[in-house]
Amino acid sequence: MLRRMTVLEEPISGLAAWSLRLAWFALAVAAMSVIIVRSGILEIEPALATFAAALIFAALAVLLAFAAYVSIWRQGGRGLGRALSGMLLGLALIAYPSYLAYRGSKLPAITDITTDTANPPRFDVLARLRPRGSSEYPGEAVAALQRKGYPDIAPLVVDAPPKLAYDIALNLATKRKWHVVDAIPPVPGRRNGEIEAVARTPIMGFRDDVVIRIAPQGAGARIDMRSASRYGMSDFGANAARVTAMLEDIDDVVSNAPEPRPAPEKKPQPASKRTKR
Repeated sequence: MLRRMTVLEEPISGLAAWSLRLAWFALAVAAMSVIIVRSGILEIEPALATFAAALIFAALAVLLAFAAYVSIWRQGGRGLGRALSGMLLGLALIAYPSYLAYRGSKLPAITDITTDTANPPRFDVLARLRPRGSSEYPGEAVAALQRKGYPDIAPLVVDAPPKLAYDIALNLATKRKWHVVDAIPPVPGRRNGEIEAVARTPIMGFRDDVVIRIAPQGAGARIDMRSASRYGMSDFGANAARVTAMLEDIDDVVSNAPEPRPAPEKKPQPASKRTKR
């Protein structure tokens, strides 16, 4: 009689299995927090708490993956691929927030950036959407931090009529898919041009409020801008980057705009001759 040989497979490491499970769960929780923020189903605080929980689960997945490596190395067993997948997924989720935290540690902890700290553009329509007490500019303390952290933030003066500068700024805001809530064109001698819009961050979709003011200056126009987050103690440089990029784009478009051609002079019409009787 032939005896059958039974081959016993080594068990899968429980640590490796749980590492992968936690990593996938962390990704699901993170996706849920993004959906909450972008849809506006709940307030911002529950969404941030949900995302913080996702980061905790991701960190646990990475720790379990390390523990699985040690266990498999010493005792043998299967599950190395699951541990590696759990680690990579966990690190992928943690990487970007960690980068933002590192970047934020080197930047001033402010959330309101403007090109004119002495007379910043004011939120009008957007003041109704912002949290209470956050529409007014914070004051000189924040201005000093901005000057130290972002010394290049300054008004933009262009050699173009205010109406042209206004049209260019409005067109660029629309191309950026900002939600324009109010747009007032400039009227010479009566009022400045103003654009109020809501910009959203790329991943989480946090709402930041933007106001652009276009005023005449000499033969051209002066453009001031303000960008402010609605929540948080630090914007990780997002508002300053938004202001800088927008003003640079306006300057580029104005510089490349064709010069207006003078209207052709009308030749005087010859006097009609009287018909002889």
